[in-house]
Amino acid sequence: MKICTLVLCDDTWHPAATVRRGLAAFAGDFSFEFLEDGAVWSAERMNDFPVTVLAKANITSSKIERPWLTAETAAAFPDYVRRGNGLLVVHAGSSRYEELPAMNALLGGAFVRHPAPCAVTLEPAKPHPMMEGVKTLTVHDEHYFMAMSGVPVDAFLLSRSEHGEQPAGWTRPEGAGRVCVLTPGHSVEVWMHPSFQKLLFNALCWTSKLN
Repeated sequence: MKICTLVLCDDTWHPAATVRRGLAAFAGDFSFEFLEDGAVWSAERMNDFPVTVLAKANITSSKIERPWLTAETAAAFPDYVRRGNGLLVVHAGSSRYEELPAMNALLGGAFVRHPAPCAVTLEPAKPHPMMEGVKTLTVHDEHYFMAMSGVPVDAFLLSRSEHGEQPAGWTRPEGAGRVCVLTPGHSVEVWMHPSFQKLLFNALCWTSKLN
């Protein structure tokens, strides 16, 4: 049976089309419902799904730049995960949430800045099940620099560029649920890279408790 997965995507700099194409290969194991307008998101709707993919910044949509999540409504996310659900955060999903304490604590870190797109190498931080079948890769991407919130995380992926080194993938438990954060993924070329596809699939399986 396919795992019903809510996908929150689309903002000013990260079109939904990139996420839709990047997840298409996993339709055999997961059924995706894409929500592009943050204004119609609700905690009640999200609770119908055992897994949520957050791939949009705190921007309502590509047409409306105001935030869709507030300090009050953001509390629904840790509650959702603590009850046993999974949250996979990809790239833009870590952006513009740094002033929302509930999200900052849940994710374990928040986007701070990135230099102009450049060659970014993604490599294992250590041996880790999340990296099974994933080879070191170099992609042209936004190199996300993160501010970690101080909560314990299990970092398994590093990103390196001429600008330095950053954590690029980590997991953490929250109550009975699971959180995974992947910071790469600005362009469709990154999403479609075979190694990144494998990493996405591993992350979907882990957050949905398939492994």
